[in-house]
Amino acid sequence: MRKPVHRPPSVARTAARAARWSATHPWWAIGGWFALVVACAALSVLVPAQTIEDADDRVGGSGRAAAWTTEAGLDDPDAELVLLTAAGDGAPDRTALDAGARDVVRVLAGRPGVAGVGDPVTSPDGSAVLVTVELEPAVDDVTDLQAAVTDVAADHPGLTVRVAGEVSLADAIDERVAQDLTSAEVVSLPVTLLLMVLAFGALVAAGIPVLLAVSSVAATLGLSAVVSHVVPAEPTVASMVVLIGMAVGVDYSLFYLKREREERAKGRSTLDAVEIAAQTSGHAIAVSGVAVIVSLAALYLLQLATFDSLATGAVLVVAVSVVGSITVLPALLVTLGRWVDRPRVPLLWRVNRRIGPGGISRRVLAPAVRHPLAAVVVAGVVCGVLAAPALGLRLHGADLGTLPPDVAEVSTLTQVGEAFPSRGSTVDVVVRSASAQQDEVAGALRFLEATAVGSGRFQDLGVPALAAADDGRTHVLTLAVPLESADPALDDVVRDLREDLVPAALAGLDVEHAVGGWPAYDLDHTERQSQRMPWVIGVVLLLTCVTMAVSFRSTSVALVSTALNLLSVGVAFGVLRMVFQEGWFAGALGFTSPGFVIDWVPLFVMVVLVGLSMDYHVFVLSRVRERVLRGVEPQAAVRDGIADSAGVITSAAAVMVSVFAIFATLSMLELKMLGVALAVAILVDATIIRLVLLPGILTLLGERVWRRSLPPTSPAVTVPVGPLETPMAAR
Repeated sequence: MRKPVHRPPSVARTAARAARWSATHPWWAIGGWFALVVACAALSVLVPAQTIEDADDRVGGSGRAAAWTTEAGLDDPDAELVLLTAAGDGAPDRTALDAGARDVVRVLAGRPGVAGVGDPVTSPDGSAVLVTVELEPAVDDVTDLQAAVTDVAADHPGLTVRVAGEVSLADAIDERVAQDLTSAEVVSLPVTLLLMVLAFGALVAAGIPVLLAVSSVAATLGLSAVVSHVVPAEPTVASMVVLIGMAVGVDYSLFYLKREREERAKGRSTLDAVEIAAQTSGHAIAVSGVAVIVSLAALYLLQLATFDSLATGAVLVVAVSVVGSITVLPALLVTLGRWVDRPRVPLLWRVNRRIGPGGISRRVLAPAVRHPLAAVVVAGVVCGVLAAPALGLRLHGADLGTLPPDVAEVSTLTQVGEAFPSRGSTVDVVVRSASAQQDEVAGALRFLEATAVGSGRFQDLGVPALAAADDGRTHVLTLAVPLESADPALDDVVRDLREDLVPAALAGLDVEHAVGGWPAYDLDHTERQSQRMPWVIGVVLLLTCVTMAVSFRSTSVALVSTALNLLSVGVAFGVLRMVFQEGWFAGALGFTSPGFVIDWVPLFVMVVLVGLSMDYHVFVLSRVRERVLRGVEPQAAVRDGIADSAGVITSAAAVMVSVFAIFATLSMLELKMLGVALAVAILVDATIIRLVLLPGILTLLGERVWRRSLPPTSPAVTVPVGPLETPMAAR
């Protein structure tokens, strides 16, 4: 009987085959990649992206309320608010305010795109006047209206006249996101290139990872425009593509390129070195890519439009990066040959050669391997302290307070809320009946309004707050709540309406009811995420555990990987709470703490972090396993495998931390939260966890970690790691 032959996992074989074909057909591979990038870039221009609409983002009771209101034709049209106040710090002149308001009404009435202009309303303290401008349906450009308001302001130098509303705010935020994205790109490219020069000491080698990362991002942005017609795009998805694409694109190329250079340094030919890199680093890239995609795919369980969009964009850029790393990268390396190491930066080249792989990290590793139990306890306590604050994390939807205050429209709407408190937070009670019951329902809703206002938790709007559809089957009651949108008590108000006040008022009527409005929308989305977060976390950890178990044929490796990933997530959540909820370093980072963390950020951070940390984990464990397969004693295999891969991990972590840190400097708070959480967590993951906890745990477990992953015969012939072995390409 023939003895069974140990073969690498199918992922490794696929990566090796793709690399072999690309290496033997380099110009086809390079030309195909170039054509793909150009075609995708053209798609981003030719195919307009489909963005998320209100109907795509409905969930829970607020979603039902919005749908019923729209069906009945009772939803409020888009409107712009014109706010008039005294210029500077001077006292308001009522005569001047009234004159300015009359001019605003006169100039805007009957203007194209304007459906109507409301009567001027004076604030309770008389310091401001507000004019509501109702827009015609489907109007998405208010540039002409803004110009007209600017002309009115010029005619009244003693007044400050500003306009803001749903349309103008959306345009302003889109413009700010684009500015932030451009700023991140402008800064991240030279920083990443500099880090690659420091890592390789040669300009061509440094430029290849950056080139592939940029081309992967460009291709993904084009593909995203097409895919958005199936999964509508969230406005910040382009930022996420750049954030994730630059990180994983550079990392994957870095892993591959470093291994190829190591094999050439042992005397291999370029073709042999490329094939060995494909079987080792290529395997790690493919497994890591699968782990990232699996993690991101768990976001679909939430069934929320924002998460669907972010997951789709991130999955696409990771998949494109993996394809580029195992196809065009081998082709480039074979084509360039030893020119990859040209032109050299003399000082850096000599320093890198003198230090060698793992020269610095061995000093950190040595205590962890000699005293594994102490290392695990100390590192575990440090990570536990960083993760502990996560238990008090408070989630809330984004609001005006989380938007950049230097955006004119944000400042204007904030001032409107301060001058006209009744317009700050409103909730809608929507009642629908199978037959017209206009008198009964209207009476019940008036009773509800009186009861709500009488309780002291609601305000009298001072205007008719009850509207009915033409057929009398749908009614909408608007109630004003004198609370800030971020006030936790606002959630209690919505719950009380749903559970007590509305059912009591409508008792005995054969109707359906729902509570909507922005407070209810935020509550429904936050509760959906809170309810499904344990499932998402469980699925992410389970699937990544299975991925590791199948790839390394070791349950112990899978469980250790899962536990360390969970610890990294805890650190990220703890940092989010202390920095953004409690306000640590708010001044240094340039933001004002809203007292909560934007609801979608932690889950997205979790799946991205679990996926990205697998980059290091898979690469490190692959190097350790290679030595175990050669018969090296486990403790030595851990020490040497981690030390030899530490230089690559350090370079990769430096790139990720730098890219994420750049996002931490942007003005959009959501991007700042992502940047800070990921930068700190990756830093901790690449140092304390990978250089102390991981080697300590592997050393404690010893041979038990690798028992099932060892082949039944001699060491695997498909992973040549010694200078005397014959590469497959030479056979």
